[in-house]
Order: sequence, then C-alpha cells, then structure tokens
Amino acid sequence: MTSLHQSLLPSPSFSPPVTKAKPSPPAHNSSSSSTTTTTATTVRVLASSSKTRTKIQDDDYHATLKALNSKGRFPRKSLGQHYMLNSSVNEELVRAADVKEEDMVLEIGPGTGSLTNVLVESGASVLAIEKDPYMAALVRERFANVDRVKVLQEDFTRCHIRSHMFSFVEGERLLDAKSPHAKVVSNIPFNISTDVIKQLLPLGDIFSEVILLLQEEAALRFVDSSSRTSEYRPINIFINFYSDPEYKFKVPRTNFFPQPKVDAAIVAFRLKQSVDYPPISSTKSFFSMVNSAFNGKRKMLRKTLQHICTSSEIEEALGNVGLPATSRPEELSLDNFVKLHNLLVKG
Repeated sequence: MTSLHQSLLPSPSFSPPVTKAKPSPPAHNSSSSSTTTTTATTVRVLASSSKTRTKIQDDDYHATLKALNSKGRFPRKSLGQHYMLNSSVNEELVRAADVKEEDMVLEIGPGTGSLTNVLVESGASVLAIEKDPYMAALVRERFANVDRVKVLQEDFTRCHIRSHMFSFVEGERLLDAKSPHAKVVSNIPFNISTDVIKQLLPLGDIFSEVILLLQEEAALRFVDSSSRTSEYRPINIFINFYSDPEYKFKVPRTNFFPQPKVDAAIVAFRLKQSVDYPPISSTKSFFSMVNSAFNGKRKMLRKTLQHICTSSEIEEALGNVGLPATSRPEELSLDNFVKLHNLLVKG
C-alpha cells in the first residue's frame, strides 16, 4: 500500500480536472459528516427523505483505506477488486451517462460506495449489486439514511437482473414508452467484463445505455468493429448487434487501489431497441452460427459451417452475399453474417 501515490494526478490522456484535496476523514459512517468542516474536498449528497443537500468528503486514498479497514478487508484478487481513488473519474462516468434527477441507475460492484456517492449527488436512485458480503454491508451502512439507494448482496453474473430492476422501479413502469429507461453506470471488475456485457446489452427494453469502466485493452477491442484483425471475435458481432459502442477516454492505472498492471478506459454502449436489431429469424440460431464460424478461426466458412448445410450451399450463399467461396469468419462484418444466416438457416 505504501507504494501507491497518495496524491493521484491523471496522465495527459485523462482530460477531466482533478480536485486537489487535503487529507480528511471519510464519510463512510453517519457520524463523520456532522463533525466535518467545509473544505475544498466536500461534495454534496441529496438525501431524498429530506430533499436537502448535505456535504461530505470526496472518496480518496485515505477514505478508501479507512472504509476497508472498518470491515477488516483487503482487496481480493479473486474478485477482481480495484477501488477507484479519484472522484473526478467517477464524475466523468456519471457525466458520460448524462445522469439526471430521478434517473434509475444500476451499479455493479459498488465497492466502498464512491461511485454510488456521485450518483446519489446527481439525484439518481441507485440499485447496487455487490458480490462481496462485507462490501455490501459497508455500502448499505454508508447510505442507510438515503432511501434512494438499495443494495443487494449477490453475484451479478448469476442474478435475475430483469426481475430486480422491475422490483426496484415498481415493475411495469419501465415498460411504459413514456417513461425513461434506466441506465447502468459501473466500475466493474475487469475479470467479468465480457459476462456483464453479454448479460446487459440485450436488455434494451430496460436500459438506454451502459457506461462501464473497463480494462483499456478490452475497451479498445470491444469498440473496434473492424474485421480482418486478429482481435475480431464473436463478442464484436454481439456488441454491434445490440448496441452502438463508443470509447470515451483512458483512465490511468494510478487512479486505483491496489494499482492494476493495466490502464482502464470508459466505454459507453448505447443500447438498441428490438425494432432496430438486424433482421434475423432467431437470435439463438444466429449467434450459434457466429460462434461456430469462429471456432475454427482462420478456417474457411465452408468447413466450419458444414453442420448447418453442405459446402456447396455455403459457397453459393457466400457468393450471393458478395463474398468469395474461401471466406473466413474474421473477414465478415455484422451485416455479412446477418445475410449469410438468413440464407443458410431457414425458419
């Protein structure tokens, strides 16, 4: 811990300004805010029960350590825990989602509640899902007096998010076309990023956008939809089928505790509605075909898709799409795969 910078300034690749702060007690319990004087480090939190704003400290290195120590915890590598130490990054996450008063936000892996704090300050109602029971208890205690924060102790990758969201916003209101969709704003563990994306992006009927802080290498790979590259995979087809992704900006590794070996980046996925999905008869058969195609990467499609139909039929379909008979999966765009599926898979 002593090797981590106690004053964290972003690299030139990170544009948002950083607020310099004096070391001060964190606001991780109800007593700290009542004894705190107004300093440059204070931010406002809106408690919906009173509809008035009170001031508490930013989450920084010292506040994060104190919060972890209060539960006798240390970041667990198995859970991919890296805690954000820079409030300006959390503010940029919230700004990227354009969070407004009365928005409904899902947060995955709230940790010590530093991002939750900024979301509440923005006027949002937050459903936070945390796998670590100790951190879930910490966030629950921290926002005990804020009735717009609900904390669930659960593994997000195995939970029924649709059911949880319907319950959180009183069910059917989300399906009302006149009501705004909810949003996802999260600093997620790097090791579950693909699982999270696969679970969230098909939920365009619930969420309008998904803003995630991801490992930078993964962020660049997810956003780049260019074919003919070694990084082009089924996940790129999946992402562009369900959303319009946008790389926002890089977040240097020095903004986390413990410091990871890689930098991070913020990515915005603007979810499509079902009417905007590519026209296919079955998403299940479509993605099954895409996955099969890439199972034999560098192999020609007339070989990898033989379980669907004969080589000659595949070659004919490729020709009708305007592609050579020797085409390989990394050479096809989303539109190419859609046309090929509709020719090969009947009904």
